[in-house]
Amino acid sequence: MSADADADPAAPGRDPGLQPERTRLAWRRTTLSGTVVAVLAARTALHGGATPATVIAAALCCALWLAFLRIAHGRIRTLAATNRPRALTPPYAAAAALCTMALAVCGAFLVV
Repeated sequence: MSADADADPAAPGRDPGLQPERTRLAWRRTTLSGTVVAVLAARTALHGGATPATVIAAALCCALWLAFLRIAHGRIRTLAATNRPRALTPPYAAAAALCTMALAVCGAFLVV
């Protein structure tokens, strides 16, 4: 028996139109989190005397944030353009993940 035959016919169906909206909102939340990290990194680097290492780390945080912002904005536009957006390609997914991880590492360097 297939999985469709086991489904309750009275249960409401999944609305595939909401998934792009939820994904778009998730990208926005992630971008906001990255913004907070970049701002806090800049504040940490400039607070209490800036050393060359902290300035470089803060500048790297800002550059990574801008790179992630570009990837996220492109994905948000793609999700808003159509009801059935194409999947995120592996290079963009890898770039977004690397930017996120590198931003966390730079932020941790500034805190320690």
